[in-house]
Amino acid sequence: MDQNETIDIVEEAEREEARKMIELGEMMVYRSNINKLADGQHTPGCSFTMSALKPSLMGEDPRLPAMPERPTLIDFFNLRFGPSKMHLLQSARLAQKNGLPEKIILGCLLHDISVISFFRPDHGYWGAAMLEPYVDEEVSWAIRMHQPLRFFPNDELGYEYPEVYAKRFVGYKLPEYIVRDAEMAKNHKWYMSAMQICLNDLYSFDPEVVVNIMDFEDIIGRHFKQPKEGLGNDDTPASHIWRTLRRPANAL
Repeated sequence: MDQNETIDIVEEAEREEARKMIELGEMMVYRSNINKLADGQHTPGCSFTMSALKPSLMGEDPRLPAMPERPTLIDFFNLRFGPSKMHLLQSARLAQKNGLPEKIILGCLLHDISVISFFRPDHGYWGAAMLEPYVDEEVSWAIRMHQPLRFFPNDELGYEYPEVYAKRFVGYKLPEYIVRDAEMAKNHKWYMSAMQICLNDLYSFDPEVVVNIMDFEDIIGRHFKQPKEGLGNDDTPASHIWRTLRRPANAL
């Protein structure tokens, strides 16, 4: 492919992107490259062209529910997390019924926070990164390590390989880092904390049971370090993740 062909491909991709952009009045809304890659879109070559210069969305997105000035974890649950948050709520309810410590109940409540709010790939690692400044180290560690440990049954604990994994991941070969981290976790002092998340990671949803995030308000209040400035307005290594979740379509 010569340079002219590459430029033509890139320009056509830019035109297609412009056609797909959503307009908010005179506002342009751009999709991040990670979203395009997840849709199987990749433009070859290396070039840069400017689409029509129109005002771009920066700041609050009028298409989304308005967030309070100083948002809390519960605000994000209600205003940004997807419908599959019921998985988290029912898992936390199960952990509560099983009499587990409040820290572990919180871990169950937040274990798939990345899946229902941010990224699915490496969700345990992303979830831990989102939460590390705000929860006990044991909780963030358990959330990170539940991802690799989910792939390894433990007969002594009564933990079986998830049926949903068996059906979805046929022929999947575990990457080296998953095997490595699972082996490390098995010898760690908080191994049972991560395994309790796995054991209470509920996939058998009961449609008759509706759990509300406010059922866990007290546990969140005791074990989640809510910044007084609001999540995303504070200054931690995770603040930018919460800002992105609040305003996911900002141009920059």
